[in-house]
Amino acid sequence: MRYTVVPENVCPTSISFNLEGNVVTDVSFVRGCDGNLKALSRLVEGMTVEQIEEYLKGNTCKKRGTSCADQLARAVREKYEESKRDVKEI
Repeated sequence: MRYTVVPENVCPTSISFNLEGNVVTDVSFVRGCDGNLKALSRLVEGMTVEQIEEYLKGNTCKKRGTSCADQLARAVREKYEESKRDVKEI
């Protein structure tokens, strides 16, 4: 399933990704540091939510207390948890 989230306190205005089970694919960012975010998207292709969190959660940019990578880790975890709840409700 495709998800789009609005990250907080970073340059990109949105992060979109596919989530099949706990595997993340097709990550894209709108705005932000284009080259870096394209590279980040390629690096996480096919990783699990847990792997992305392990590598990226808590990474900060300047004095923001977060980063594009941290926001991606938070977003994939949030949507993964939502998807598990949705399955239980069916």
